[in-house]
Amino acid sequence: MKHAMVDTTRCFRPKSEALQLLIDRGFLHQCTDLEALDEKLQAGPITAYAGFDATADSLHVGHLLPLMAMRWLQKTGHKPILLVGGGTTRVGDPSFRTESRPLLDDTQIEHNLAGIRATVERLFDLSEGQGQIVNNAEWLDEFRFLEFLRDFGTHFTVNRMMTFDSVRSRLEAQQPLSVLEFCYMMLQAVDFVELNQRFDCTLQIGGSDQWGNIVNGVDLGRRSGSQLFGFTLPLLTTASGSKMGKTAEGAVWLNPSRLSSFGFWQFWRNADDADVPRLLKLFTDLPLGEIDRLSSLQGQELNEAKKILATQVTGIVHGLAAAEAALQQGEALFSGQEDLSQPTHELPLSLLAKPLGLLDLLVKTGFATTNNEARRLIRGGAVRLNTSIVLEETRMISEGDLKPGERLTLAVGKRRKALVEFV
Repeated sequence: MKHAMVDTTRCFRPKSEALQLLIDRGFLHQCTDLEALDEKLQAGPITAYAGFDATADSLHVGHLLPLMAMRWLQKTGHKPILLVGGGTTRVGDPSFRTESRPLLDDTQIEHNLAGIRATVERLFDLSEGQGQIVNNAEWLDEFRFLEFLRDFGTHFTVNRMMTFDSVRSRLEAQQPLSVLEFCYMMLQAVDFVELNQRFDCTLQIGGSDQWGNIVNGVDLGRRSGSQLFGFTLPLLTTASGSKMGKTAEGAVWLNPSRLSSFGFWQFWRNADDADVPRLLKLFTDLPLGEIDRLSSLQGQELNEAKKILATQVTGIVHGLAAAEAALQQGEALFSGQEDLSQPTHELPLSLLAKPLGLLDLLVKTGFATTNNEARRLIRGGAVRLNTSIVLEETRMISEGDLKPGERLTLAVGKRRKALVEFV
């Protein structure tokens, strides 16, 4: 059974509040059956799920999009299931990857699952009957290999699996695709059917790279007599065309143990002007009318919209107190500055056990790529530590340079400025 991509710009008026909201805010990219899903949502509360493998001990900004879509479903009366991949993480999703994921042991997977749960619990109401976290190891660990092949293997053909872009791109790059990874899409399809049978879950939400896996689950459910639905979210790209959620330092993590609340706030405050309207729709709870007002601001006034964006998203992910503290910290640190292009840098406090050279600090924070480049910056009078210009190449950093909160400010030139936190 083929599932075509749905053009949400066509003349379609949803009857359900949930689908109308998701379309208006820009969440919907592809859907297996838009009109039937709308009727299902209109008929009464449904249960939907989004899945996250435990490849790290924190989710990142790329995961925040499905989380926000699930939050809106919950706000409109539907029940979210956040599926954590205690089982599938042992296999690794090959979708659009150029090489195999490293295999993790059970101890590392459990550690990562704890970090993911911490994020999810901040974003959702998981009280009795409102939503829940489910681990797919509950059923995947129970399958016997031969029984699994007999019960599910007959419903998947290698011919069809080879047509999925996620598989074809890997093979065209002449990169090996293991049988282990090839089976991943079967496991994800089984997850959907198991969730349907156990919790009456009828909708799966995922990123655009998950379309093939989602369709497999919908088709497997149909073979057992269940009507299941899936929709994917748009790829997150910036106005410049680059993939959103990455910085020079790597992924933008959701857990404060990986990225401080201020560093997270600063990422959103740094958004390109052209991206602000879309980000406000996707990542805040603000009404669309208020978003339209903020999006109409121009020039310096648009910086206020960026502060609101940053504070709203940080409040959702880290909590209101952390968001307010990050806002105050940003205003104090960057008062009068138009450019916040440098992120917060976190360094271990143990570095200060013996004096840390300013040359090393400039390299560690990315202001210079080598000590020689750092020397040239200092000689040119371009480097400021806290509020003072530094001209000594041998300047050492000690705990006496730190402000309250174990931090200092570092600047190169007029526009490159950063907060360095020692944790």
